[in-house]
Amino acid sequence: MAHLLHIDSSVQGDRSVSRSLSARAAQRWRATHPGGTVTYRDLAVNPIPHLDAATGTARLVPAEARTPAQETSFALSAELVGEIKAADTVLLGLPVYNFGAPSTVKAWVDHIVAPGLSTDAETGGGLLGGTDFIVLASRGGGYGPGTPREGWDHAEAWLPHAVSLTGLQPRFITAELTMAEVNPAMAGLKPLAAESLSRALVRIDRLWAADENAA
Repeated sequence: MAHLLHIDSSVQGDRSVSRSLSARAAQRWRATHPGGTVTYRDLAVNPIPHLDAATGTARLVPAEARTPAQETSFALSAELVGEIKAADTVLLGLPVYNFGAPSTVKAWVDHIVAPGLSTDAETGGGLLGGTDFIVLASRGGGYGPGTPREGWDHAEAWLPHAVSLTGLQPRFITAELTMAEVNPAMAGLKPLAAESLSRALVRIDRLWAADENAA
């Protein structure tokens, strides 16, 4: 039976563009996978603990040498990796905060890059490469080629590298200039924002269809 892992990370609740995009993608997945099951994780509502001095090395020491805090942290990593392994598809809603990914997403990535869980402890090869990883991203501004802040979106540049050891290969569907609707200084960019959102919605609606790659 097909299984979806749906993850959100925006703190904006119902106002979030990335949440609306991931919800639409999840709806599309359900429509094209009748009988499929879904696991949902909200990193903003139930954040994953960041690695710290007490837990950071839990994935690097033998089981018999782990402290209780490390054992708890390792068990969480195993749970998170298990959620990915159980899924055919992972959807991640990814807003851009201060030109990067939310810290909660960084914490999730830090937990899932784990020798013996997501990477082969002997060879270092990734163990999650068979999972379709779709990122529904939103950017308040525009950071594309030729713009004043070209290259300032460090979330999209970072994530493929961050998960590369696991074998995951994210593909992005992005809506940008989302702040144009609420920032008077960006009012002139509303048409471009609408075009970007429309393109993202079209790509979502083509997911899991024969013409998906035509977007």
